[in-house]
Amino acid sequence: MSCEHLICARCSGPVVEGRCPTCRAARAEVHDHGPSVPPSVVLIALVLAFALAFALALQHLS
Repeated sequence: MSCEHLICARCSGPVVEGRCPTCRAARAEVHDHGPSVPPSVVLIALVLAFALAFALALQHLS
């Protein structure tokens, strides 16, 4: 959802401009995507997954 076309009921301005506290709160709510995972955590998880897969493959071969 985008706030580009939303009009604030309090100040009658575009929400995207954030003219009043209500606009700013609505804009923050629309654009809040929750906590994101840092790229370093994703990289560590991928490395661990590949290491586990490699260890399992070596165990299967021997």
